[in-house]
Amino acid sequence: MKTVITVIGKDRPGIIYQVSKVLFEEGLNIEDISQTVMQDYFTMIMIASGSDSINIRDLNERLDALEGDTLSIRLQKTDIFDSMHNI
Repeated sequence: MKTVITVIGKDRPGIIYQVSKVLFEEGLNIEDISQTVMQDYFTMIMIASGSDSINIRDLNERLDALEGDTLSIRLQKTDIFDSMHNI
């Protein structure tokens, strides 16, 4: 399973660490990462992969718990992007 994770929100210390820790604990490997801070806002896109047996619902719940009031985290399987190119 390969996923795209996007993180956008008010910059604060520890965002990369917290997201990376959840991915590691859930058995995903970060293949690529791009992050920047634009004014006071943090943006990050990650490509991560792991076993097909990873429970997406549990992973989403753990990432949702990091969001709070000023952060948005979205996880999407790359299958959806691949399918769009085959239509």
